[in-house]
Amino acid sequence: MLLDSHLVPQTAAKPGSFVGLMALYESNYLRLMRLIPEVERLDGCFRSRVAGDCDLHVEILERCRYTVTLSLTYHFETDDGLLVDPDMTVRVYLDCQLAEVMSIGARQRHATLRKLVQEHHKELDRRWRRNIVLNKWLDYLSDQGHLVLER
Repeated sequence: MLLDSHLVPQTAAKPGSFVGLMALYESNYLRLMRLIPEVERLDGCFRSRVAGDCDLHVEILERCRYTVTLSLTYHFETDDGLLVDPDMTVRVYLDCQLAEVMSIGARQRHATLRKLVQEHHKELDRRWRRNIVLNKWLDYLSDQGHLVLER
């Protein structure tokens, strides 16, 4: 099995290039598999709890023969109600072992994420930006000890 530590998306290919984007999708897949090792079998809603971090919420939105689409987010209680942030929809391509962010909530609470979401307008740049956010977040979740398993 290829170790993600051997795959550095920012240097595997020119950032913003198509080849770089595919390397990033592969890195996202490897990181996601560490977080949700049984993603191809899961169905429904799941929560990962670790001390010192927010609860991670995962919902399987769609399951097809070769793909799984899921929602990945934190839930925050605010005076105005529930805030989901970052709110990502991720498609996992099981056959080719890639994971791509399909959408990311437009209303980001964190300035760094807002900057990433608003920085570029071209499609390749949008995909690169969304998937770098996922890549960094998956790395953080792994460092925190999150793990999503079947109930």
